[in-house]
Amino acid sequence: MELIQVMKALADETRIRILNLLREGELCVCELEHLLDINQSNASRHLNKLTTSEIVVYEKRALYVYYKINQTKINQYPFINDLMYTEFNKLKKCEQDTKRLNEYKASGISCEDLKQGKLCTSN
Repeated sequence: MELIQVMKALADETRIRILNLLREGELCVCELEHLLDINQSNASRHLNKLTTSEIVVYEKRALYVYYKINQTKINQYPFINDLMYTEFNKLKKCEQDTKRLNEYKASGISCEDLKQGKLCTSN
């Protein structure tokens, strides 16, 4: 049953895009919302599916929740790692998201800046 949950979690474009960004390191939920241009409700729904399947774990720090890839689950199901590092690179949306992530990281903008409406990347 656990494998089925994992497969279902991977069967969505937005969740694939989230994993694509998280493979580069942990991100706050507000960063994911901004980078993927999705609203909080949509982000929460997809992150919940990824955390329920244990592909992603999170940590609360002050006002923010940070998500990252659960390496234990990746070790249990190595095909996830293969997907993230071979197949995701072939998807145009993932390529665009990675570009936005790199621009965001280079900008020096923080979660707090995003909450205040300061934007740094193009849509």
